[in-house]
Amino acid sequence: MEYKLGLIGCGTVGQGLLEILRNKKDQLKDKHNFEVKVVAISDKLKGSLLIPEGINLEKLLHILDEGKRISEYLEGTANEAEQMDALEMIEKCDAHIIAELTYTDIKTAEPATSYIKKALQTGKHVVTSNKGPAALHCAELMRLAHENNVSFRIEGTVMSGTPVFNLFENALSGNKIKEIKGILNGTTNFILSKMEEENMDYEDALLLAQELGYAEADPTADVEGYDALAKIVILSNVLLEGNIKPSDAEREGIASLSKEDILKAKEEGYRYKLIASTKKESGQIKASVSPQKLSLADPLSGIMGANNALTFDLDLLGKVTIQGPGAGKIETGYSVLADMLAIHRLFSK
Repeated sequence: MEYKLGLIGCGTVGQGLLEILRNKKDQLKDKHNFEVKVVAISDKLKGSLLIPEGINLEKLLHILDEGKRISEYLEGTANEAEQMDALEMIEKCDAHIIAELTYTDIKTAEPATSYIKKALQTGKHVVTSNKGPAALHCAELMRLAHENNVSFRIEGTVMSGTPVFNLFENALSGNKIKEIKGILNGTTNFILSKMEEENMDYEDALLLAQELGYAEADPTADVEGYDALAKIVILSNVLLEGNIKPSDAEREGIASLSKEDILKAKEEGYRYKLIASTKKESGQIKASVSPQKLSLADPLSGIMGANNALTFDLDLLGKVTIQGPGAGKIETGYSVLADMLAIHRLFSK
């Protein structure tokens, strides 16, 4: 079955998805009866394309690899789509699925939320790796999707391509979650690992994280816990059926931790991790992000470097821990593919 796809945002994640669709084309068709024709792309910096008959991914990726604008795909011919904004393109393209892959604004969730609403209102499925809309407006967007008989899927918003929502939709369905806790920010985990393993000061570990591309020039979202906070809010609202906002959860980052704190904990048989946790008590969600000293027997204490992990305390299975990458071009691109395949399974019956 062939699906027409529109991309809003063609940065790192968008290009990762395009590479996967190019490289896995035959496998997806043979094993899943799943074919994708990319018909529209809109990127604020790189330009736009609207080609109903489909975009040649090999040609487009070559253009992007050379740092050129998307619009150069047409090599000087008229490209009316270049003048379209994303909202207009969503409305005009005949895509079955829109992949919303723009930057995250955790304070306003815009313009991503407006793009998602437009797509759902025009009868298009939406997959996104953007934490903003999922953290601030998930219930509203899920309801809008239901009203329009389409799907709104967010696998990539918490642990990149490492399955969380798909896991509970399938393999772990039937379990009641008593508590969720985990490491949801690779940057802070990398910094804490370096402070312990290599005796580095916080400032030096942060600088190394920036040099390696794990941390942004402004690392506030990571080191002050805002990124992990958005993710635990999403988990609270989707898996625990809560209705909380980021301001409803307690938040503390790692900037106050010194090398001495880290090494003292190590001597005592503990290890500091930035832990995001959530549980429901008496019908109320209690969510938080804070540095915690974990026993070395805790599976989460063994997660080092830029990896992420979550422990689910389940009524039927007890504690189940999953570990995997929480970021990455191909990894997050895969999360979008996983959601598209889920849509295929649900709506092709």
